[in-house]
Amino acid sequence: MKLYAKTISATLPDWASIVTKSADLFEIEINDEHPNFQSLLEDLETEIEPGIMGVKAEDLCSRLGTEMSKPNLHQLIEQAQTLISLIATHPHYEQLLKTGYQPDLNIADAQTALTYLQWELERNRESSD
Repeated sequence: MKLYAKTISATLPDWASIVTKSADLFEIEINDEHPNFQSLLEDLETEIEPGIMGVKAEDLCSRLGTEMSKPNLHQLIEQAQTLISLIATHPHYEQLLKTGYQPDLNIADAQTALTYLQWELERNRESSD
């Protein structure tokens, strides 16, 4: 499991390690099968909604001494476009298409939707300048 954070504590537990670090983001790999991590999850587990038990990301980050990253929408769009491109060229996806997979909406539709969203963000930025 991965966690992206703006800040981290000086020391991380033995079940967490920094994978990458940039000027504004830490990528943390969590060994979610480690017994100490499982124990922490059990300790933090609460009823999120009636009948639904889980762990709130804020509680986990607080315990880790991290501040969650909230990437801006432009960054998320770029990441989504990259992932969609990887899906479009993935051998398993190509094999699905060869065997007759015909979705109502396709990869190009998703790419177009993201492009329109990006244009709208840029238009709104220009009008606010």
